[in-house]
Amino acid sequence: MKVMVSACLLGENCKYNGGNNYNQKVLDFVKDKEVIPVCPEVMGGLATPRVPAEIVGGRVMTKEGKDVDYEFRQGAKLVLERALEEKPEFVILQSRSPSCGIKQIYDGSFTGKRIDGQGVTAKLLEEQGFQLVDVEDL
Repeated sequence: MKVMVSACLLGENCKYNGGNNYNQKVLDFVKDKEVIPVCPEVMGGLATPRVPAEIVGGRVMTKEGKDVDYEFRQGAKLVLERALEEKPEFVILQSRSPSCGIKQIYDGSFTGKRIDGQGVTAKLLEEQGFQLVDVEDL
């Protein structure tokens, strides 16, 4: 079985702050599966660390007001291409991320307030019929 996973959950230091979201539950779950790690933000050309970004008025913007929508959407396209090639059974994504959030994202105010919505990668994958799993539901 193939499973695509947000690379930060596997301990890869690709998170905006230079860290990761290492999750032992994810590692235990995928230990007997073929794992396809992805980080749409890095794949889209963004550095690690980087200024935090949220979806503001439908575009991905950094906390400093820089538009990084292109990089986020480019990363999403590259993840989709990889998913279409690899055909994972499902995709485990990091909660609330402007890329990977499945059920909720931050509201664009950079205050930690959450709203119902999806990150750009999660939305693209779901539109193409991939089964998504929020890491918090694993």
